[in-house]
Amino acid sequence: MDPTSLGDLWDRVFGTQSAPDEWLVIATAAVALVVVVPRALWRLSRNAITIAHEGGHGLIALCTGRRLDGIRLHSDTSGLTVSRGKPTGLGMILTAAAGYTAPPLLGLGGAWLLAADHITLLLWLTTALLLAMLVMIRNAYGALSVIVTGAAFLLISWLTSPDVQAAFAYTAVWFLLLGGVRPAFELQSKRRYDGAGDSDADQLGRLTHTPPTLWLLFFHAVSLCSLIGGGRWLLDL
Repeated sequence: MDPTSLGDLWDRVFGTQSAPDEWLVIATAAVALVVVVPRALWRLSRNAITIAHEGGHGLIALCTGRRLDGIRLHSDTSGLTVSRGKPTGLGMILTAAAGYTAPPLLGLGGAWLLAADHITLLLWLTTALLLAMLVMIRNAYGALSVIVTGAAFLLISWLTSPDVQAAFAYTAVWFLLLGGVRPAFELQSKRRYDGAGDSDADQLGRLTHTPPTLWLLFFHAVSLCSLIGGGRWLLDL
């Protein structure tokens, strides 16, 4: 490849882009809120949160030395990440805790990149993470979900104008921040009425010999603090 072309590509990906107008930041937050709050839309959009949730389990499993056997995503927005290793200990605790915390923390990281005007870098990093996750997907629906999501990020980053990229990136980050809050409340409700004895909070309770409610509060704290911190970055407060 021409060195000049490589230089242009480097500047395009790792360079900074102009910050969008404040009205666009607010408008993208409103769009994200619309797809998170209504139950009918949430049943569809929650698939993206599940991708981040299971991806968080898988990434931390690898980082803590566990063997990742595979990830499954299902049409009911549930998912399953299977890893091998010591059934107790810090690695297993971190892996179990990574699911509910991954979407809001990814949103917080995305907000930091956008606050630094790295819009294209955010889109490319997300595409790379989705591509890496695709290798570990073990069912057709999961593969289709990750491919469609990754293709959207890739096409937007490669083919559209800076304004469209900014709108897409800000919407995605707002969605992770806002959508990362709701699952913990859903888990709280499910545990109250249906039991959900094998939830991440319950597994963490057994692993640490602490009340599962403590871990549920931890999920709430991470998601709400990420929303507040990320929102301040995005709104430049």
